[in-house]
Amino acid sequence: MTMFDIPGFRITDGSSFKLKDHPTRLEKQIPKDDLKDCVKEDAAHIGKFQETLYAENNRSLLLIFQAMDAGGKDSCIARVLGDVNPQGCRVTSFKTPTTLELEHDFLWRHAAAAPATGMFGVHNRSHYEEVLVVKVHPEYLVGQHLPGIRSGKDADNAFWDARYESIRSFEEHLARQGTTIMKFYLHMGRDAQKERFLERIEEREKNWKFNMGDLKERAHWDAYMDAYEAAIRNTATPAAPWYVVPADKQWETRAIVCRAVREQLEAMDPRIPELSAEATKDLPAALEALKAD
Repeated sequence: MTMFDIPGFRITDGSSFKLKDHPTRLEKQIPKDDLKDCVKEDAAHIGKFQETLYAENNRSLLLIFQAMDAGGKDSCIARVLGDVNPQGCRVTSFKTPTTLELEHDFLWRHAAAAPATGMFGVHNRSHYEEVLVVKVHPEYLVGQHLPGIRSGKDADNAFWDARYESIRSFEEHLARQGTTIMKFYLHMGRDAQKERFLERIEEREKNWKFNMGDLKERAHWDAYMDAYEAAIRNTATPAAPWYVVPADKQWETRAIVCRAVREQLEAMDPRIPELSAEATKDLPAALEALKAD
């Protein structure tokens, strides 16, 4: 069942990228039940592909999720990976850097969380926070002990260009080592974020999700949109494409991401490894021994 033109969401060359050209919901309305069926089917295929990738054990898949607060990252990850064996997957949620992490370069903790061969890696937020949150709040750079940075005002355009270059090089390095990278920006509109914040306040069972800090960050909405546009424009490459996914309606988001991951795994076409002739010749004896047991 084809519902989406996945290449339409994929950005491999950000030179002319403009966020305003990408809607926050699908133009064509798709029934919710159809979207749920699509997610269920694709998640099952993703689970099977993950098992094969794990057995193949010479490549990996890294899924990076970025969004504004209440953008639906957690629930999307849960649906996409619903049929994945946890043994073959590692999800890392990146919070404010610790003292130890701040003593290293900004990519250090992200390199440590890159997936091993045969594994799915999922980064809930990522190294992109360093050109998103930190760009909106450049005063955070002071705590990173960087040469020439005494205040946020010292971070000029050349500084940010260098960060984008470091990110591109890091992702190209991972790709050369056999890691397929998919970066998802869940593109939610400001009105949709307001609705979700109101739900978190008005519905008691969702109160725990609300954070006053999220409301403070909402005041910087335009600055974040500029930061996202610049990040995608400067880091979308064939080796590490961005997927700008409508996120006003969460089942649309989940269905698109699930389909994109499924199609990527189909293109990767992982294979169960064949046993060597030496190992194969022992199988009949092992079979007979087990039958006789």
